[in-house]
Amino acid sequence: MELKNKIWMNGNLEWFAYIGEDEVYLGKREVPTPLEEGNSWINELGDKFQVVDGEIKLLGRFAPPEKYW
Repeated sequence: MELKNKIWMNGNLEWFAYIGEDEVYLGKREVPTPLEEGNSWINELGDKFQVVDGEIKLLGRFAPPEKYW
């Protein structure tokens, strides 16, 4: 599968992508690698994403996952 979004990782190991014209934070470790059709995840901010038809889609904001120290 070829991903249609431009994605990159910065020096802090954070994933970003262009979704439409917007630069969007995808997350850190919660981003599945390799990205495959149907993958979905919620980043630490509560944004939910899913790969649909080879494109990362922002599905909305949900309650962020709880962190257990």
